[in-house]
Amino acid sequence: MASLIYNSAIFDASTGAIDFDTDTFKMMLVTSSYTAAKTHTKRNAVTNEVTGTGYTAGGNAAAATVTKDDTNSRVDITFAITSWTTATITARAGVIYKSRGGASSADELVGYVDFGSDISSTAGTFSVTITSPLRFQN
Repeated sequence: MASLIYNSAIFDASTGAIDFDTDTFKMMLVTSSYTAAKTHTKRNAVTNEVTGTGYTAGGNAAAATVTKDDTNSRVDITFAITSWTTATITARAGVIYKSRGGASSADELVGYVDFGSDISSTAGTFSVTITSPLRFQN
C-alpha cells in the first residue's frame, strides 16, 4: 500500500483540531496486517501495532516543522527522525498522529508512511526518516 494522508487530517487542520506548529505528534509502528484507509480518523482505528523489545506502545515523539513555500503555492509539513534503540521489532509502516496523552479514541490521525517492505532490527536501532513532507498544495 502507498503512503497517505488521512482525510481527517486535512479537515482537522482546517478546523483547528490539529495545529502543526504547536501540537505534540507521535509515530507508532504497525505490521503488514494493518490496512490503512484514508477514512480512518482516530488512533483507535489503527490495528496491529508492533510489539517487541525496545518498543513502547503508542510510539515515539515526531516533532513537526511547517514551511510555507509561496513560490510553489504549498505548505510542507515535515516530521523529525524518530528511532527506537536496542529494539527487536519488525514493522511495515509508521502512523503519525496527534497525541493528546489519553485515550487512543481522542488522538487524530495524520499520515501513514509505508516502508515498502517489512523492516526488522535485532537488538539494534530502528530509525524512521520521512523523506517526503506532507504537502498541502493549492
